[in-house]
Amino acid sequence: MSPILNRAACTRCVMALCFALLTVAASAQTTVIGPALPNNDFQEASILYRTGKYDGALERVDAWLKTRPKDARGRFLRGMIFTQQKKLDDATRIYTELTQDFPELPEPYNNLAVIYADKGDFDKARTLLESAVRANAAFTAAHENLGDIHARLAAVSYEKALKLDATNKAVSAKLKAVNDMIPARTPAASVAPVKPK
Repeated sequence: MSPILNRAACTRCVMALCFALLTVAASAQTTVIGPALPNNDFQEASILYRTGKYDGALERVDAWLKTRPKDARGRFLRGMIFTQQKKLDDATRIYTELTQDFPELPEPYNNLAVIYADKGDFDKARTLLESAVRANAAFTAAHENLGDIHARLAAVSYEKALKLDATNKAVSAKLKAVNDMIPARTPAASVAPVKPK
């Protein structure tokens, strides 16, 4: 298995930062989801998610979504919970629906790309990351992930070239350089969507 497909370490690394961004976005959110309320189901679901209590988090976010079925944050959190529970078909459906309902949000595209990269579908991951960058050119995670995917695609091409000509030292050197550059992790999943426009 490719080093780029080791996703658990990466997801944990970005969680704290993204939840901090979520808190800022939630306090300013009024048009789609309304202002954040103290001790609400969404906040409880977020806390349960961060502590790895995914079943409880799913119960709380589902309660939140019963009265706010279009809420981007709740739906996104639900997708993240399914991702952690390895219910990737459910997560894929949720993120896909979010890209349709909120095409200006880069995070659902990014998380879909992570799922496709984990499956080895680097072309689909690249297309989704390009959509994330079009949605928000300042979304750093998508740019980084796109670079990782390009590197992975280059490695695949160099591997194919070496199968055709195992004596090609230039290709061998390029493959080594790209493999040294590919991070020992999956592209970063987004943990919190920004405020829909």
